[in-house]
Amino acid sequence: MKPIQVGLLGIGVVGSGTFNVLKRNQQEIQRRAGRGIEITMVADLDEARARAVVGPDVQVVNDARKVIANPDIDIVIELIGGYGIAKTLVLEAIAAGKHVVTANKALLAVHGTEIFAAASAKGVMVAFEAAVAGGIPIIKALREGLTANRIEWIAGIINGTTNFILSEMRSKGLDFGVVLKEAQRLGYAEADPTFDIEGIDAAHKATIMSAIAFGVPVQFDKAYVEGITKLSAQDIKYAEQLGYRIKLLGIAKRRPEGIELRVHPSLVPSKRLIANVEGAMNAVVVQGDAVGTTLYYGKGAGSEPTASAVIADLVDITRLHTADSAQRVPHLAFQPNAMSDTPILPMADVVTSYYLRLRVADQAGVLAKVTGILAESGISIDAVLQREADEVGGVDATQTDLIILTHDCVEARMNVALAAMQALPTVLEPITRIRKEELA
Repeated sequence: MKPIQVGLLGIGVVGSGTFNVLKRNQQEIQRRAGRGIEITMVADLDEARARAVVGPDVQVVNDARKVIANPDIDIVIELIGGYGIAKTLVLEAIAAGKHVVTANKALLAVHGTEIFAAASAKGVMVAFEAAVAGGIPIIKALREGLTANRIEWIAGIINGTTNFILSEMRSKGLDFGVVLKEAQRLGYAEADPTFDIEGIDAAHKATIMSAIAFGVPVQFDKAYVEGITKLSAQDIKYAEQLGYRIKLLGIAKRRPEGIELRVHPSLVPSKRLIANVEGAMNAVVVQGDAVGTTLYYGKGAGSEPTASAVIADLVDITRLHTADSAQRVPHLAFQPNAMSDTPILPMADVVTSYYLRLRVADQAGVLAKVTGILAESGISIDAVLQREADEVGGVDATQTDLIILTHDCVEARMNVALAAMQALPTVLEPITRIRKEELA
């Protein structure tokens, strides 16, 4: 049978990895797909770089639309990234009857509903395993492997840059700014790391996973997003003393009144496997009613790990290329006419427990006032840790740190309590609040 022909848009780090892995493992992939898969056309603005990667046997152009217009191309891989031209090209490829493989989590988190609807109407597939957690097959697990389950919640370390930074802060006792510079020097962080350190990248991925897990449209605009820029080495040290580690988690949780969709730093018990995921690695925990807790771990980025996911999508499409579109796995796991309008809850309605750090004057009665405010707000305390003043500021210190762990409460109630505590004259700095996830 004639090999299926693939056009590649963008041959940077992931694109070159995809080409090389596909070529290297061609025989093994063909045995699995039942048909050869060949990248026969590449579009990249840097034609010289592209030719250096693919050699003389692959057509190289600098106009992506030439790939889309080629009638011999069956599948288009979009590896350009971003919301702009990538969206236009993906929709044009769909309109031309091409299947699409993409690693573009930002595009799908923001415009996925429109793209999937266009693909369904045209009878083509949009595959996106590489868009979440790199080489970890979490999309396939959620869409297919766990399809018998009612998914209760997902919690993931889904950004390698932030996990590397938090791991280094913990192991070396350094503050955020120092470790960020080291991460940039080593190539773990971009020159402009905003998307990573502010949690936006993780929120894109959490949005996609929530849609597949709960059968709702992608709704990135309703996600709560908080990054790691305000974390201090002190908080990571105190968390460790209390038996926790701090991780940036993407969380999607089903509740009777709606869905929690949030990204923020979280205290996770040190005994949990996910708390021990270090460096730039990714991990996702999924809780299903039938299977219980499952953990997916691996490299969340990089040339060949991400290429692994891209090629898995190519194989899936090749297998189903001639199948009736109604028999294929739906883009978001649920049939399009069975999607739910379950609301995404505002952050004020989220229920979780908290770590609070208050820098307070070292004088009698401070703890009583703080705990009194929490009690008046109906918030119960799990643990209190008060540092000796000389541990915080030396032998002549007049202030100390008060660390409180709470039981679960509604975020709106915690917001009121925090405002009242912050107004106390004995609270000397902005209160640090980090949410706590037991992941039991």
